Amino acid sequence: MKKVRVAVIGCGVIAPTHIKCYQANEGAELVAVCDIIEERAKKLAEEYNVPRYTTNAAELFADPEIDAVSICTEHYTHSDLVVAAFNAGKHVVCEKCLAASIPELDAMMAAANAHPELVATGIFQHRFTAINRELKAIVEEGLLGRLLTSRAQLYCLRTDEYYKSDAWRGTWKCEGGSILINQAIHFIDQMLWISGGPDLNQKPVAMIRNLNHEGVIETDDTAAAVVPLANGALGVIEATSASFHIWHNTLSFEGTKGIVEIRDDKPLSIEFKDPEVQAEVTRRLTDAAKPENLDFGKEYYGGGHPGQINDFIAAIQEKRAPYVTLEDAASTARVILNIYEPFRA
Repeated sequence: MKKVRVAVIGCGVIAPTHIKCYQANEGAELVAVCDIIEERAKKLAEEYNVPRYTTNAAELFADPEIDAVSICTEHYTHSDLVVAAFNAGKHVVCEKCLAASIPELDAMMAAANAHPELVATGIFQHRFTAINRELKAIVEEGLLGRLLTSRAQLYCLRTDEYYKSDAWRGTWKCEGGSILINQAIHFIDQMLWISGGPDLNQKPVAMIRNLNHEGVIETDDTAAAVVPLANGALGVIEATSASFHIWHNTLSFEGTKGIVEIRDDKPLSIEFKDPEVQAEVTRRLTDAAKPENLDFGKEYYGGGHPGQINDFIAAIQEKRAPYVTLEDAASTARVILNIYEPFRA
């Protein structure tokens, strides 16, 4: 089967993860990297033996030999790049968050709808990890009974120096927010996905604060929200980047027959009315919590990037939709952007 020829656009922190995934995939051929900072593109190309680098994304879009692109740039650039890629006939992977504003997200999805022949996915790699898939199956099988509440909770630390290191961080125009749209977004997605999805016809109720980064960022370092879910349950989000914890995430799901809570991808609390069901769920989640290969990025990325990239390449070759469609990723992005909308400067 013909290899999918891929270019990575954006040579920042996440780019090496995409590069390693493509280079480990026998169905893909990484042919180019791109960054507006030439030295950064050149350095990454040399480090990973990529045959070509450029500072001009349009050059890659115009190249008929390139089949697909990974967009690994800052949030505010995603929409324009993805639209340009679609218009050039390229399949697309876009890192989170898909857009920094609702109009940008709408423009991206309009372009996607105009090109249904192209495979497109938004990165939510945690959907590919074993414990999250098992937890989703447990909810879908009805073992929790009727779902009542779901909760995504993240405590992490981002210093003033972190926000100052890149001018786009912590700004409404460029990042679109902060703690929810960047660090917490993956866990929000997990909560929504495992629960069966949000009800986008109802707006979330939220409060955001900047409690520990005043004068450094204009957006939030602490936030709480309640999101209506499609099945009638309530999704609760709690997140802060001002904690002393470097990284600490919890997902919990409460139903009429049981409660499950996982912390940092390991079972924390499992309680069910039926002891046999409790034993089954405990066994399934314990088995699914085995360590994964983390050679593709930072520890809190989890081991899901290779699975999502592999699925993307296979979807192109098999002419099918990817496991995480762009519409799936847009649903989570829209929830977060709806939370932020009343607070945008």
